[in-house]
Amino acid sequence: MTINRYLPNQHGAWAMLLLPFLTGLSAAGGSIDHIPLFLCWLLMYLFSFPLLQWIKTGKKERYFKPAALYGALLVPLAAVVIAAEPRLIGYGALLLILFAIPVYYAKMKNERALLNDIAAIVLFCSFIYPVVYVSAGSEADWGRTTLLFILLGLYFVGTALYVKTIIREKKNPRYYRLSLAYHTLLLPFAAWLSVPLLVPFAILLLRAAVLPKRNLKVKQTGMAEVGFALMLYVSVVLAYL
Repeated sequence: MTINRYLPNQHGAWAMLLLPFLTGLSAAGGSIDHIPLFLCWLLMYLFSFPLLQWIKTGKKERYFKPAALYGALLVPLAAVVIAAEPRLIGYGALLLILFAIPVYYAKMKNERALLNDIAAIVLFCSFIYPVVYVSAGSEADWGRTTLLFILLGLYFVGTALYVKTIIREKKNPRYYRLSLAYHTLLLPFAAWLSVPLLVPFAILLLRAAVLPKRNLKVKQTGMAEVGFALMLYVSVVLAYL
């Protein structure tokens, strides 16, 4: 079995996997306990990919082995994390409830729906909460953590809209106008958090306005998104944290 063919290769998804984790570490500090926490999160993501493909296509013979492999690695690691932080069981239960949304869209063979994108974004960005909790426990600044969660979520929703204007909705002027309007509305929120954050969000608005007209390939778009995500992370750390 060649595992590489069962690995998700979307650059945007990897950015969503890492950015909430790194932002949480920058907000509350890191510790050795974050290593098994992140590995558990990574395996949950890797497990979900073949599982959803299995549900979508019905091809058990293709996706059972990678799902079983990632699941077998996930279970003992999740046990280690829960043993160290038992309250994370509640977070895991919430993830299972929210995971019903991508399962539904996989069954409908409509996983590219915008609502499914938003559900995935909420799932990914919520990881900032256990990261901060492992760092600071009950003394965590949950108000600031929630603002960071909202900031990341808004950024990734804008990215989802922008990517659609390049790929699936590139000939739909309504999506292009919606993307521009959305990115424009993000500017006041960024300024409210910290005036210097206007700079990266103005760049994101420029991205949404210009790049859809450049006929970028999917791979180029994905690689560029890694750069934009890194830009946002550095900007948030320097200007807000």
